[in-house]
Amino acid sequence: MNIYVGNLATESGEADLRTAFGAFGDVASAIIIKDKITGAPRGFAFVKMTSETEGAAAIAGLHGTILQGNMLNVNVARTRE
Repeated sequence: MNIYVGNLATESGEADLRTAFGAFGDVASAIIIKDKITGAPRGFAFVKMTSETEGAAAIAGLHGTILQGNMLNVNVARTRE
């Protein structure tokens, strides 16, 4: 399951995401999106979990929680059209 994570603090790293989501199951990947020119984090990321059940549990458990001072927005990632 591919999960969108919004409102990330600029200090948040991929290891922080793996730790937070790892509490709910196996994390296949965690990628913080960065600006192409400056390389600065853009404040959102995508986490891929190996199981739909674990992904749904992570969304329910982490949406609205605080990570490094910011309240997370966690939802199922939508595909680009």
